[in-house]
Amino acid sequence: MEAAASAAGPMPAGDASRAEGTREPMGSIDKYVMRTVLASFAVVLISLTGVIWITQALRGIDLMTSQGQTILTFLGFTSLAIPALVLVIAPLALVLAAAHALNKFATDSEIIVMNAAGLPPWRQVRPYLYATVVVALLVAFVSAYLAPEGLRRLKRWDTEITADILANILQPGRFTQLEQGLTVRIRERQPGGTLAGIFVDDRRNPQERVSIVAEHGTVLKNERGTFLVLEEGNLQRFESGRRDPALVAFSRYAFDMSKFASRAGSVVYGVRERYLWELFSLPPDDPIVRALPGQFRAELHDRLLAPLYPFAFVALAFAFLGAPRTTRQSRNFSITNALLAVFGLRMAGFACSVMAVRSGYAALAQYLLVFGACAVSAWIILRSVVIEPPARLMEFFDTLATRFTRRTAAS
Repeated sequence: MEAAASAAGPMPAGDASRAEGTREPMGSIDKYVMRTVLASFAVVLISLTGVIWITQALRGIDLMTSQGQTILTFLGFTSLAIPALVLVIAPLALVLAAAHALNKFATDSEIIVMNAAGLPPWRQVRPYLYATVVVALLVAFVSAYLAPEGLRRLKRWDTEITADILANILQPGRFTQLEQGLTVRIRERQPGGTLAGIFVDDRRNPQERVSIVAEHGTVLKNERGTFLVLEEGNLQRFESGRRDPALVAFSRYAFDMSKFASRAGSVVYGVRERYLWELFSLPPDDPIVRALPGQFRAELHDRLLAPLYPFAFVALAFAFLGAPRTTRQSRNFSITNALLAVFGLRMAGFACSVMAVRSGYAALAQYLLVFGACAVSAWIILRSVVIEPPARLMEFFDTLATRFTRRTAAS
């Protein structure tokens, strides 16, 4: 055996490294690429989600100002919509992370080194698939449970807030008649739920009239009911048959408002607030299901397709950017085409989702688009097809770059 091996001669260094890299199940290359992609994905996901969340949260700023809610209540209320944002942003963040990693590896000539080492295309795309599996599992969990749960809590919280008449009917600067003979006015709402400049005129009892003026107060809810706790004010009581009113100054006085603080009724969940398993077994006697059957069908297919979009997006990105490039213009062309392909696929998916409300064939078209994108990308990757821009187009861009450089140098 040793003689046969020595007669055959030593294995070349390139063949040895090629064989070692091909047999390696989960080596340093996979870990390095996967770590780079997931780190970029986390940064992009947090950044995009934060920006969009802030823009959406600013629309509900009146919850903290007009209704006197605290900043913690405001942040908690608005953050419940974050999982629904992650459901849409995560696949796009992944493709941006993959494109960034591929461009970085191309700029540092690492893709050229991998090809020179003899790594086949399926071996190079494997770490990206590992990262995609992680993101797909995250998207599946958010789609099936976390996003509907957040929307459910958001709806319950909103129902509890809007069901309280003290938080919605009492508007600053207005005389509000809660019922016949009872009028309340507040000057302003302050942070923390404090009411300033409170006036209460109670004529519900025909035998007496009570007028209350207080500097500030708060709404207190306990097992006994709901009370408007007034502080630093005075109470005037006008009784029938008496000429002079009774005047009482108080530092703290509780006015019963239990009958006006109605409890939230039953919450009816819509299409997006249903869990994934509920969409599979819809009750036929549900009035919402009977009224909107097409929307439930479209929502079910959207949930099922959500974990598949990351695979299609990464496959498209690698198909355009996975091959080694020799010029910067070629890399820029590939990045642009990859992003356009991903954008076109997602917009087509949104269009099919809208049409799926009326036709089940549109839902089938969504699956064909996603699996078709994966199949075409896999063919390009395994065949090592390099998508290059037309030569005339590259000459045009080179001419523009040369003219721009000359004008810049001249000025």
